[in-house]
This record gives sequence, C-alpha cells and structure tokens, in this order.
Amino acid sequence: MRLDESINLNSLPESDRSYDPVPPGWYSARIHSAEIKATKAGNGQYIKVRYDITGPAHQGRVIFGNLNIRNPNAKAEQIGRQQLGELMRAIGLAEIQDTDQLIGGTCEIKLDVQAAEGDYAARNEVRGWRHGGQAQTATARPAWAAPEAKPAAGPKTPPWKKG
Repeated sequence: MRLDESINLNSLPESDRSYDPVPPGWYSARIHSAEIKATKAGNGQYIKVRYDITGPAHQGRVIFGNLNIRNPNAKAEQIGRQQLGELMRAIGLAEIQDTDQLIGGTCEIKLDVQAAEGDYAARNEVRGWRHGGQAQTATARPAWAAPEAKPAAGPKTPPWKKG
C-alpha cells in the first residue's frame, strides 16, 4: 500500500532497546500471557508463559518461560509440574482449569542466564518463583492456604513436679 508521505531513514529515531539478557537475580513480574503449546516432537505439551518485568530494574522487559505439563519423559513432566506448582503458589492460585487464570498474576521470578550455544544467543531462563519477596519452600504457607492447626493444649506439668 502506498504511503501518504516520503519517509527518510535519517529522520527516524534509533531504538535504545537492548535484547541482551537481563542480569541474574530476582525481579517483580506480571504474567502477560499463558498458552498451551505442543512440543516440537508433538508428543507432549507445555505452558508458554510471558512475564513482563515490573521492577526493581529492567521494567518493561519481556521474559518467556516454558512449563512442561505432559511429556513422555516422566522426569521432565514431574519437574514441569513442580515448577507450575511453584508459580501457582507464588501468585496465590490453589487450582486452575485454564491457562487464562494465570494471566495478570504477579510474583517475583528468579532469572538466570543460559550461555549462547551454537546458533542460539544467550538468553534468560526462569529458575524460581516467589510471592512478596519470600522464597517458597515446602514449609511456606501461601495466602490461600487454610490456617495451620494448632496442637491441642494439654495439661502441663508444673516445673516443681519435674523430676
């Protein structure tokens, strides 16, 4: 289609955008999109997640991550499902039926840099998820979890009766 004007290269602004990986570390992020994709071999599925960094530095940068949910390699599927669990805990979801439920979720993501290999440039890789600056561990209690039951108070032996 014909332009209504003549555009000269010298009149166009230059981009200051960098495509180099973001330095390793923890970053606040918002999930912009999440969709199910078929693996290259066609015998599995993963969730492709787009994170938009919101701070404390590199705001506006986009990071992509994949979470295996079905894979003929049982270990790969187990790791992917563990990672999905970490992400869900970090954004406060107890259950999902649709990847759209992840969209808009906010958390902190831990980024690492995977070195350039062959024809592929160095890139960021998501290595962890946490909520509110607190690392998620096996004992961490997400906001959506039921309160922890307190042990029943039983009779205490008075100090003077202890042996």
